[in-house]
Amino acid sequence: MHTWVDGHRASVLNVQNRGLAYGDGLFETIAVRGGRPSLLDGHLARLAHGCERLLLEVDSALLRDEVERYATELGEGVVKLILTRGDSQRGYAFSPASPARRILQSGPLPAYPAGNAEQGIRLFSCQTRLSEQPRLAGLKHLNRLEQVLARAEWHDVEHAEGLMRDMHGRVIEGVYSNLFLVCSGQLSTADLSRCGVAGVMRAALIEQADRLHIPVHIGDLSHDDLAKADEVFVCNSVYGIWPVRGCGELNWSPGPLTRTLQAVARALLDT
Repeated sequence: MHTWVDGHRASVLNVQNRGLAYGDGLFETIAVRGGRPSLLDGHLARLAHGCERLLLEVDSALLRDEVERYATELGEGVVKLILTRGDSQRGYAFSPASPARRILQSGPLPAYPAGNAEQGIRLFSCQTRLSEQPRLAGLKHLNRLEQVLARAEWHDVEHAEGLMRDMHGRVIEGVYSNLFLVCSGQLSTADLSRCGVAGVMRAALIEQADRLHIPVHIGDLSHDDLAKADEVFVCNSVYGIWPVRGCGELNWSPGPLTRTLQAVARALLDT
């Protein structure tokens, strides 16, 4: 599939782009099925929040139109939407009036093993720690070096995802997913006000849990909380939910609440 830059087909980008120079921008990874971008409202809402935090100027209506037209052409796959602050000369300073540069790329839907969703996955316990920066916490900004280093820690097929902690050892998320624990019928997920990515599927599941009268706790999670959990699962907006069956010496089985929310996640991605 071709690349669009600012709504036009393009194959090159200026080497002075601030996204390349400084990671100055944001991105979204959007599943497309039947020409329809899944969870688009959630993706665009998170992007708008990120633009506000980073002082990026973007036309939201234009962006939505471009994503929808691009998804229609794609049919099925994954769209990567990138916003950067555009091009500039050397130096960190930027012009607040500069509009964001819009980049759309695509690839096929990942061919994940069916067993990831059915039997569950094992998590690799990553040594790379997430640094704390409240001004960037929750955002899916372009600097993902912590995730790059964490993903480089394992190469086996036994582990489908990695577990990431912060500098104080608090359990935060997966390398490319959010993490939920289930204990006595209550969902728990990490507070992302210091670090981590506030996933679109995470937000959708929290909203759906409220509608289903499933209590949700958002706060600090420790290794002890992980050890005491009845069920554990990870989620993102491409595959939905994968049960977690193990991490290091800890083991779990896919439980009833995980299965209930798995069906909810599938419906969210298919509607």
